[in-house]
Amino acid sequence: MPHMPDKPDTWLFVMAWLSQHAPMFYAAALSCWIAFLRVIYGGGGRRQALLESCLCGAITAGAFPLLEYFNLPSSLAAALGAVIGTLGVKKVADLADRFTDFKLPKRQE
Repeated sequence: MPHMPDKPDTWLFVMAWLSQHAPMFYAAALSCWIAFLRVIYGGGGRRQALLESCLCGAITAGAFPLLEYFNLPSSLAAALGAVIGTLGVKKVADLADRFTDFKLPKRQE
């Protein structure tokens, strides 16, 4: 069984893609790790810590394009991950709700 796929350039493309997106993966992993430790430190269970860390990692990966949108360097990705992991899912959701209520006020019926 061959160790390389049919086209040897495949590994080159995979490694190039991974190196291009490394800040996002690092930020998401950092967010997961901080969220996991925060929940365990706060007395939560393993299940809660695992779910919280996965959600924080997903939020970080989803928020990563905002750095490019606001013309911020991708080196801030680690800070973004650390902040999201420290705040947690509930606080990030509360901040998002407050922001949308401020920008998009509810209609009075």
